[in-house]
Amino acid sequence: MIQSTASCLCSRVKITANNINPQFSVCHCETCRTWAGGPFFGLQCGTDVVIEGSDKVKEYDSSSWATRGFCSECGTHLFYKFKTTGEYNMPVGLFKNLPDLTMDMQYFSDQRPDYYCFTNQSKHLSQAEIMAYFASIT
Repeated sequence: MIQSTASCLCSRVKITANNINPQFSVCHCETCRTWAGGPFFGLQCGTDVVIEGSDKVKEYDSSSWATRGFCSECGTHLFYKFKTTGEYNMPVGLFKNLPDLTMDMQYFSDQRPDYYCFTNQSKHLSQAEIMAYFASIT
């Protein structure tokens, strides 16, 4: 696990994540692609996350199992947080120079548009598989 700090574009929100898993996932679902403008590259950061400037964080209830957070000043996407566990997934791009990152899994791979494809070797979960997974944790 890795510890690192990050901030939004305007630096009003600062984040310290103490347990970043260097094996990140990529989500191809329509919601993530709409939110991120492309697939969401997410680092699993667990619950040991400190957010300074939380008064500038706006959360959006994006599904029955998670919320998405962004800076209300500059709009930077900050996190995807599971409601039941409080675990954070954060965009890879928030953190600078993280060592040894590896794409481990791709979610909603059956919803990936034809205009991009990653060559990395990783696990793929279809919509049905990921929905069954989320149903088991909510």
